Amino acid sequence: MKDVGWRDRLRYRFDEFMGRGTIALILGLFVVSIVLIVAVALVVSILRLASDPSQGQDLDFLTLLRYGLLRTLDPGTMGGDQGTAGFLLAMFAITLGGIFIISTLIGILNNGLQSKLEDLRKGRSRVVERDHTVILGWSPSIFTVIAEIVAANENQPKRSIVVLAERDKGEMDDEIRERVGDTGRTKIVCRSGSPMVVGDLAIASLGTARSIVVLAPETDEPDADVIKAVLAITNDPDRRAEPYHIVAELRDRANVEVARMVGRDELELILSEEVISRITAQTCRQSGLSVIYAELLDFAGDEIYLTEQATFEGRSFGETLVAFEDAAVIGLLPEGGSPHLNPPMETVLGAGDRLIVIAADDDRIQPAADGPVPVDEADLRVAVPAVAAPERTLVLGWNHRAAAIIGELDAYVADGSEVVVVSAEPGVDGEVAALVARPGGPRAQRIAVRPGDPAERATLDALSVEAFDHIIVLCSDRLDPSRADARTLVTLLHLRDISNRLGHHFSIVSEMLDLRDRALAEVARADDFIVSERLISLMVAQVAENKHLNAVFGDLLDPDGSEIYLKPAGDYVALDEPVPFLAVIEAARRRGEVAFGYRTAAVAEDASRGYGVSVNPSKAAPVTFAAADRIVVLAED
Repeated sequence: MKDVGWRDRLRYRFDEFMGRGTIALILGLFVVSIVLIVAVALVVSILRLASDPSQGQDLDFLTLLRYGLLRTLDPGTMGGDQGTAGFLLAMFAITLGGIFIISTLIGILNNGLQSKLEDLRKGRSRVVERDHTVILGWSPSIFTVIAEIVAANENQPKRSIVVLAERDKGEMDDEIRERVGDTGRTKIVCRSGSPMVVGDLAIASLGTARSIVVLAPETDEPDADVIKAVLAITNDPDRRAEPYHIVAELRDRANVEVARMVGRDELELILSEEVISRITAQTCRQSGLSVIYAELLDFAGDEIYLTEQATFEGRSFGETLVAFEDAAVIGLLPEGGSPHLNPPMETVLGAGDRLIVIAADDDRIQPAADGPVPVDEADLRVAVPAVAAPERTLVLGWNHRAAAIIGELDAYVADGSEVVVVSAEPGVDGEVAALVARPGGPRAQRIAVRPGDPAERATLDALSVEAFDHIIVLCSDRLDPSRADARTLVTLLHLRDISNRLGHHFSIVSEMLDLRDRALAEVARADDFIVSERLISLMVAQVAENKHLNAVFGDLLDPDGSEIYLKPAGDYVALDEPVPFLAVIEAARRRGEVAFGYRTAAVAEDASRGYGVSVNPSKAAPVTFAAADRIVVLAED
């Protein structure tokens, strides 16, 4: 092996120095300049090249240093030099060196500035924000999450959202600007980095964040990426001592236990597939339910809050239903306990208990100044309990949520019900067989599978769709969202045409993947649309603002306990005459239910009027209900 010589060592030291960055190079040029100026001044002084008695010239060493410095910085300075040939030659040499040094300095500064601008474009600098919301990862739901947090921050003087994802900063800025629009007082800061790398997480300043949102990425194993990101957050050696408020989206319930072990009490999990399956199962039996969920989850309207009212201690839950003029009470969160929607009316509020209410904003939750207004008994009606009958449900299409939807539907229908699945997707028979065979699988329903393309008219004509109580149209997983929504739209148009030809109204619930396609699909007059991406995004934003709401939503969607139902208005109050909504609340209370809204059938297809849904209406304002109108209640069944 050849020995390392002094040239190799010198070259190595030089390469090492050149790699230290812009500041080191500038300092190196400074040292070279000083060495050159001092060396030339010494040579001129020792050889007395600046001594010319005929010109009256005899320059000392300090003056030579000044001459050298001026000629290094400004080569034009030597234009008026006089003296001996040796002196002029020395000044010419130092001027050439100055040209080299200055040109090199300009190049270094230019490259350094470009490098810094490139770093800024990449978004790798650390943010300096406090009390901000951090969003880790990138998915189509990020735009709704940002828009909702911006809406929640409208009454705040200064808020910020920091997005950290493995994307180009400029691209993220442009997409957010295009899809979200004006963000008002809320500042959006994008940074490039991996949510699964501890070093990159430091860029987002998690230690000063009020909440952290981990989105499920569009990868083959999104849950694994989410869990790894949560692990990076909670096990950062430089993490803050106070607990984080982390909200993460998971797809598969099988991964919940691992996520809980990683995130512990700092983590709020939202099971997106389970949530959408439950909402779809409930909505297919009750037209308008998804609109109510969207209203409760959307910060633009009325949403759910928790409030502690010390003056209510010792009062029963039933008494609090009319205690607020601008808020609707729907449940109770006992001190140290779990939320309970529609608890027994005689439940007494204790110290530290909080009411679960629906209001337009938290500053609107004020007890009414006057006492409860008496209800006219003539306005109230007593409904005759209906006997549950078997139901037939038609599922058109198949995707990864279909089996879960059928399983959730089983908790609501009567024994002897039937589900017919029509799909051209491969493997549907095997998935249905596995669903039926698993412990706790559907027991109230018989499930049949028929091959066929739901987008073809011949398939639909052969089904006798008028014989079904409910129709669910699902989007395919194998197609991109735009094409999947297009095929769903074709199916809906065929169903509308069949409905018009037969003069028979179908109860149709359709899944849409892209919110922007809903406006097109509404021409098909489906009873309801489930836009899964938007509903999950709304829930994520709500829980990011208040972690206690996750348990409330879980209780709301759980088939055990009370759920949202839309029941005939005639079961509660007199029809075709004005009655205050207060009477509806009282009629529901006597049935062990909580009424908090209604749906007007006459405007059920008018998007500008909320599809007829009114949540948290004025209690005193009179409303005239028709036979087709519905009351929105929380009830056991």
